[in-house]
Amino acid sequence: MQLTHQTSTAQGTSIISTQDVNIFYGSFLAVKQINLDILRNKITAFIGPSGCGKSTLLRAFNRLNDLIVGARVDGTISYKGRNLYAPEIDPVEVRRQIGMVFQRPNPFPKSIYENIAFGARINGYRGDMDELVERSLRQAAIWDEVKDKLKQSGLSLSGGQQQRLCIARAMAVQPEVILMDEPASALDPISTLRIEDLMQELKEQYTIIIVTHNMQQASRVADMTAFFNVELTDGKRSGCLVEYDKTEQIFQNPQQQSTQEYVTGRFG
Repeated sequence: MQLTHQTSTAQGTSIISTQDVNIFYGSFLAVKQINLDILRNKITAFIGPSGCGKSTLLRAFNRLNDLIVGARVDGTISYKGRNLYAPEIDPVEVRRQIGMVFQRPNPFPKSIYENIAFGARINGYRGDMDELVERSLRQAAIWDEVKDKLKQSGLSLSGGQQQRLCIARAMAVQPEVILMDEPASALDPISTLRIEDLMQELKEQYTIIIVTHNMQQASRVADMTAFFNVELTDGKRSGCLVEYDKTEQIFQNPQQQSTQEYVTGRFG
């Protein structure tokens, strides 16, 4: 999959773009008419009430919705200028270049070392595996905590450590984009802050998109924020993009009243 072209915007270089994207589960329109540009080496937060399509759109970026019977995408989702849903595009390759970290830590039932090495090996990595494992764990700010117990199960780690292990695992296959679906919602405050600090470090090398219900988290970590809400379509609730801008604009001077009401806690 040759992916070279990128789009420039007034605020930076776009790495993922959506044009008139609708996402369906069967006949149900879950996400309606999404148009936005995700900027390279920025952290973009998706915020909004439950059921507004944030996670559905996030999963569409690396074609995880393909695994759901009846799910389909209309419109165009482009990654570096190429339509991710074009017939010639391999979804497995998409998921290598656009990694995912889920809400709850999900280490493989393998050693810490194998949690990192497994995906790289499956993807044909031929370099120094020890070096890759160490580099990935260092990038995820967990190397010093696990370097003496790499043969122990990843499941033996604390929740916060497991999530950083999962981030290291995602980075080991050398993606360009990391999707994070509420990555700290199941963690304690200290672990949450470590994940947030880690995201700030990682954006030097990666583009990060995070779904979060935590307004403080979005305001702390995100460069750009997209606010989603629900609207009635033929009597059914569909998710829609209300406003997308720099984070300080969304939180301090939003253009839409519903955005103002959400970020100030009046609904949601």
